[in-house]
Amino acid sequence: MTEIRKVTSSADLKKFITFPHHLYKGNPYWCPPIIMDEKTTLSRKKNHAFEYCKAEYWLAYNDGKLAGRIAGIINPKANQRWGEDLVRFGWIDFIDDPEVSAKLIETVSEWGRSQGMKGIHGPLGFTDMDNEGMMIEGFDQHCTLSSIYNYPYYPEHMVKMGFGKATDWVQYEFEIPTELPEKFVRAVKIVEDKFHLRVLKAKRRKDLLMYAEKMFAMLNAAFDELYGFAALNEKQMKAYVQQYFGFIRPEFVAFVLDPEDNVVGFGVTMPSVTRALQKSNGRFFPFGWIHLLKSVYFNDLIDMYLVGVHPDYHGKGAAALVWQYLHEAYRKHGITKAYSNPQLEDNSKALSIWKSFAGRQIIRRRCWVRHF
Repeated sequence: MTEIRKVTSSADLKKFITFPHHLYKGNPYWCPPIIMDEKTTLSRKKNHAFEYCKAEYWLAYNDGKLAGRIAGIINPKANQRWGEDLVRFGWIDFIDDPEVSAKLIETVSEWGRSQGMKGIHGPLGFTDMDNEGMMIEGFDQHCTLSSIYNYPYYPEHMVKMGFGKATDWVQYEFEIPTELPEKFVRAVKIVEDKFHLRVLKAKRRKDLLMYAEKMFAMLNAAFDELYGFAALNEKQMKAYVQQYFGFIRPEFVAFVLDPEDNVVGFGVTMPSVTRALQKSNGRFFPFGWIHLLKSVYFNDLIDMYLVGVHPDYHGKGAAALVWQYLHEAYRKHGITKAYSNPQLEDNSKALSIWKSFAGRQIIRRRCWVRHF
């Protein structure tokens, strides 16, 4: 028999955060999230999304044993932006028991209905910066820090519960070529001469921090058309600067600047930390930081976290500047392979880049939706 209990204490929240560590123990493809970041994101005091979002968390118990978890989130800014009153579900994990998954989803659905919502969709987070999308293909591929892994039975449960497709994200893997594709070389010359754009030559994290908040402000414009996106506020931008740029390597970050020093394009990438987080189980201490440092400085695989171009510069070569800079950095530091960040399947501009590098699609994730 399955029982659903609301998370009401710090002890409950700890169980909520660590449940996947038990569910995926020994799985070679799952990337444990950083526990410290999870605590911050789920904290009503520390996550600035709670200034406008509502959220509740629940745990499922099967015959007294922890068997699942789920978060329910209402983001009124996103609902207003997209014209739908939908409650989000996120942080969903469950054992292979249809009763458990059904009761978790129904708990969020009932809460959403009580708040005036007309349907439910997910997995989604508070914002587009949180991991999103349930894996439906690529279960034998390792995931990154910025993406979700789940077992193959998850989507089977969703279909049985009457959910349909809202949208899909796809992820690519590609080898770093010896030479930059010719079309990028031509575009770089045009954009430098015509629009006088340049790439910031950052040598220290401090050099990046001067432009990082500008990057997130620009991100609001670059990501505005992406499914479920809602603009970040100033406090969120400052928090994400700390989260993303805490241990970034500046040589793997490209900021494209216009003549007024505005950020009009960006590529935030980092050597993969998946293996390091598997070894440390998502913890920095006591020795997790050693594994992370080794991954950051001794690695031939790069993960692409955030890549974007201001809408005013779409099709004008700004993206080529990002890739020229990153390509040079990858070749210099021995990076041989890259994983793209999840991209919406209808984001043709982004997908054309991976195809230009002869990338192969390795993972597909889905946002599910069901109306009440």
